[in-house]
Amino acid sequence: MTWLLVLILLPLLGAVAVALLRKDDRLATITAFTVSIVELALIVPLWLSYDPGGDRLQQVSSMEWIPAFGVHVSFGIDGIALLMIAVIALLVPIVIALLNSTDKLPEGKDVGGLLSLVLVQQSLTIAVFAATDVFLFYVLFEIMLIPMYFLIGGYGGPKRQYAAVKFFLYSFLGGLIMLASAIGAYSLASDELGQGTFDWATLVAVVSEAPLETQIWIFLGFFLAFAIKAPLVPFHTWLPDAASQAPVGVTVLLVGVLDKVGTFGFLRYSLPMTPDASAVLAPVVLVLAVIGVIYGSMLAAGQTDMRRFVAYVSIAHFGFIALGIFAFTQQAVVGSATYMLNHSLATGMLILVLGIIARRGGDTRISAYGGMAKLTPVLAAMLLIAGMSALSLPGTNSFISEFLVLLGAFEARPVFAIIATVGMVLAAAYVLWLYQRIMTGPVRGDALVGASPGPGAVQTPEKGARKTIRDLGGKEIAALAPLVVLIIGLGFYPKPVLDTVNPSVEQTITAVQER
Repeated sequence: MTWLLVLILLPLLGAVAVALLRKDDRLATITAFTVSIVELALIVPLWLSYDPGGDRLQQVSSMEWIPAFGVHVSFGIDGIALLMIAVIALLVPIVIALLNSTDKLPEGKDVGGLLSLVLVQQSLTIAVFAATDVFLFYVLFEIMLIPMYFLIGGYGGPKRQYAAVKFFLYSFLGGLIMLASAIGAYSLASDELGQGTFDWATLVAVVSEAPLETQIWIFLGFFLAFAIKAPLVPFHTWLPDAASQAPVGVTVLLVGVLDKVGTFGFLRYSLPMTPDASAVLAPVVLVLAVIGVIYGSMLAAGQTDMRRFVAYVSIAHFGFIALGIFAFTQQAVVGSATYMLNHSLATGMLILVLGIIARRGGDTRISAYGGMAKLTPVLAAMLLIAGMSALSLPGTNSFISEFLVLLGAFEARPVFAIIATVGMVLAAAYVLWLYQRIMTGPVRGDALVGASPGPGAVQTPEKGARKTIRDLGGKEIAALAPLVVLIIGLGFYPKPVLDTVNPSVEQTITAVQER
């Protein structure tokens, strides 16, 4: 029993307990929050036990599952997986703590049901990042769609069923295509070794020596699954619908963590397993990446809905991550690996803050607000911090990641790096536009009319109605505080994160650079 296995199993046990307590919302919430805090605490020994200079995979455990096909239940982590496991352990208790501040559940739905699904989602997502058997990875890749489907379809907005089905079908189809490639890799190992296996390390050794044509077919199957999950343009259309209809806390997990399975898959499977194909097809991926950066940025600037705004911001950021990965330089790939973490922190906080605003005002339209900084200075400060991180302002966590991506990409692919730099300019425009519309200027907007009186109430002479919106309370500030600390702290001192991912990145790109 390793710390990693405990982290995978604990949320499942917590989900059972919460499901049994679902008739009591308060007790179910306390139980779910307690489990999530214990899960976060267990990250400490996991992190301390990880040796960046040690073996590529650590916290390794394995047991036979389907011996006839060489399938094992095998887990292990490298530095990149460790970062993603840590960030989901951080985000879940924050999401639970802010649930009442961000979401109003549909009629007839209980909190316990939602929270039990959130804990199941946490367990499966950690397991996906830790899986070292390719068949197990595929199974988890597909199974983790189920709780997310019910979270979106059962607890989301008015178009939740459409968004949930679209999300599920896109990802499920991608997974089936990936399975075909996994079976191809298995057959290749069977031909070379005399017996098939789905062991990740063995398949990397066998498939990486296969002819280019074979690698290309295997690469394409994995790439399509990961490009849909990330998502990259033009496989992105499910994300704006899912992000706009899912509950706010679920959107944080979807955009902040679940989507990273795609970019993580590029690093764990595509590059090491098919290095020749990755090198040959890199220009195609880079074209999609820079298109995503510009396209996502331009559409973000034109959005009128907060939730869809965040979705397109994320599409632009995923373009940056893919650009760094397929530039194949140490700096760029380290930038992408850390960008996965920093995007989760920045976008997670941005979604939560905008969710609080929409919950207070009862409207997700950006035009429904104005001048809120006069009424809610703390909330305005939180939105500003999240926004500055989203646009990668120096001194925030995202800056070093974006800087490394562009620096490393310019070294190997200068044209793509120059085009992507336009996205930085657009990011400043759309983030500042969002903040200006919501927080500055005169107090205005129908969403503020009729809100319950409280601190900061102001009179609106043009309508004679009392407009007010409540500022953040102590509980909400405490929940967002860890994100603020990490956004600023990693902005000035990113060394612990860089030291963690550097060895894993070096081992990942060495095979490609040698081709």
